[in-house]
Amino acid sequence: MCGRYAVTTDPARLAAELDARNEVTEETSTTPNYNVAPSTTVLTVVDRHDANDAAQPLRRRVRAMRWGLVPPWTEEFGKGPLLFNARAETAQTKPAFRSAAKSKRCLFPMDGWYEWRNGPVGANGKPAKIPFYMSPADGSRLYMAGLWGAWRSPEARAADDDTAWISSATILTTDAVGHLTDVHDRMPLIMPFEYWDTWLDPDRPIDPDLLAPPARVLADAIEIREVSPLVNRVANNGPELMEPAS
Repeated sequence: MCGRYAVTTDPARLAAELDARNEVTEETSTTPNYNVAPSTTVLTVVDRHDANDAAQPLRRRVRAMRWGLVPPWTEEFGKGPLLFNARAETAQTKPAFRSAAKSKRCLFPMDGWYEWRNGPVGANGKPAKIPFYMSPADGSRLYMAGLWGAWRSPEARAADDDTAWISSATILTTDAVGHLTDVHDRMPLIMPFEYWDTWLDPDRPIDPDLLAPPARVLADAIEIREVSPLVNRVANNGPELMEPAS
C-alpha cells in the first residue's frame, strides 16, 4: 500500500519540466510536502482535451486533486471509505474505480514514499512500527500510476451547476518487487516515462500490461532507508523526515 509520501517540487516547475499546462492555483498549491497524507490536496498529471471536447487538442496538465477518490454516486462529500489506494489487479472491475480506469488515469509525482514494518514487541505487547523511506538512489523523481474522478453534490447535479466539481484521485498499488518486499508486500505502481502517453490518453482503453508489477530493474533502483518515527505524525512536516534514522 501507499499511505504517505513526499513531494517537494512546485507545480510551476513541474509543468515546465513536463511541457504541461499548470492548472494549480496559489490557493490549491500545497508543495513542498514531506509528509503527504490521504485527504490532503496533491499534485497530479493528466492528459485532457481542451474544453473537454474530443475534437480539441489533447494537452498535458498539472492539476491539484484531493488524495482519496470520491466515487461519482457518493451522496455526501467526506463520507464513506477513504479510497487513497486501489489494487491494480482489480481496478478495472471494482465499482468504485472501473469508470475512472476507462478514461481518467493520472500520475502522482513524488520524491519517494513511506512504509512501515513491524519491529520488536514493546512493553504494551504490540510490535513497534518502524518507518522506512523508499526513493530513487539517483535522486530522480518518481511518477506513480493513479486514477481520478470528478464529483459534485446532489444539489449541484440537480441545479446542473458545472462550476461545483471536486477532483479526487487514488494511487494504484501492486505486488512489491525485489528487495522492496523486505518492507511491505505491496508498493505503488511505478509508471515509466515511455508509457506515459499510453497511460494518460483518455481516448485509449487501458493497456492491461501497464497494470503489471514494475520491472525488477525499476525496483532495484529504489533505495530503502529507515527514517525517524517523527513521520508517524502527520503534523510533522520537514526534510528531516526523509533523513536516515540516527
